[in-house]
Amino acid sequence: MPGRKETFKTFIGLTIAVFVSLLGLAGNPEPPEGFTALFNGEDLTGWHGLEMSDPYKLDAMTLAERQAKREASKPETLKHWQVENGELVNDGKGPFLTTDGEYGDIELLLDYSTVPKADSGIYLRTTPQVQIWDYTEEGGKWKSGADKGSGGLWNNSKGSAGKDPLVLVDKPFGEWNHFRIIQVGERTTVYLNEKLVVDHARMANFWDRSKPLRPKGHIQLQTHGGEIRWRNIYLREIGSHEAADLLASKSRAGFERIFNGKNLDGWRGPVDDYVIQDGAVMCRPGKGGTIYFPEELTDFQVRFEFQLPPGGNNGLAIRYPGEGNAAYGGMCELQVIDNTSEKYVGKIDDRQFHGSAYGMVAAHRGFLRPVGDWNYQEVTVRGPTIKVELNGTLILDADLSQVADFLDDRPHPGKDRTSGYFGLAGHNDPVKYRNIYLRELD
Repeated sequence: MPGRKETFKTFIGLTIAVFVSLLGLAGNPEPPEGFTALFNGEDLTGWHGLEMSDPYKLDAMTLAERQAKREASKPETLKHWQVENGELVNDGKGPFLTTDGEYGDIELLLDYSTVPKADSGIYLRTTPQVQIWDYTEEGGKWKSGADKGSGGLWNNSKGSAGKDPLVLVDKPFGEWNHFRIIQVGERTTVYLNEKLVVDHARMANFWDRSKPLRPKGHIQLQTHGGEIRWRNIYLREIGSHEAADLLASKSRAGFERIFNGKNLDGWRGPVDDYVIQDGAVMCRPGKGGTIYFPEELTDFQVRFEFQLPPGGNNGLAIRYPGEGNAAYGGMCELQVIDNTSEKYVGKIDDRQFHGSAYGMVAAHRGFLRPVGDWNYQEVTVRGPTIKVELNGTLILDADLSQVADFLDDRPHPGKDRTSGYFGLAGHNDPVKYRNIYLRELD
């Protein structure tokens, strides 16, 4: 049986081992596989201070002006942000801690611990915010929704999806809370302490609600009224293939695959002018015309993936009558086009770029993946309205019954059609489509 001296030595040895282990954990974060550590546990490398700033105004600055702005914020940043035992600590004041890098589609993991009456949040794409606050009545913000807990997209419009968390799961003050945030396009999912609190909701563009959420931006840790600590800040960028899978995994009920990836059996129109290649359909070189799925539709959704070649131009036939020009005889043709090509930039009307209702309503630009990558798109048609969601971002939300101004003053007699077919309007370019699914809407 060991004596007191040996027992004491063993105790000291174990204590030192645990202490050394904790020091190692604090100074050298070990991110999960596929993730990188945004915070190194030692200093503010990779971060800078930035007060709440309109990113559109930041974009308008020169590189030198932005760098000068960062330098000017350093004294206040270092005054209010410290690193203690591998934790980022803010006293509730000063500029927001901001990543040097900008990010788009991501999975973000982080832990935080805060105090009574504190109010904070996580900015994504330089935009507020995933909310963090005192959820108790004593915190004084129940009128603002604090009684529902943290994790909601607080700057979304009142009553919109994601504004309030689905469940209150904040831990008591002094304990660590864990976030897992997944964002693809505008679509944002938030888990707090392993519970789903925001489910695939659109994050609003706080800076300009008439525009979609920006495609990229900084991650910011907000400072607001009380101490907050952060640790284990890990990030993984999501590629286009995974992003498409994540988007397609939502609301699969009722969708029917209308292109089998092998042939165009069941489709009508000039099908001989199209070819199947690696599970995708595209025009033969120099060929085209509108092919369509012969099921007459009123209100419907269609989702698919597409790949643009450089300068590629194609379209989607919406409520197509089965003959004639889809852009004029159908409800509309939705553009599928390479927005970046020198063939088009500055040479065509805004209503001719990708996602636009051709010649009638322009879509927002800046959300296509690089030429050669696969894009994911969903189109929703209800009555006279049509929505286009590209890679998780709503780029078109139009009521065609209200359109009175047409490209080249050429009317679109089919725009008020209430039914028709869905099809692909080929224009000689090898634009590829795959995984085409359709469902009728009640």
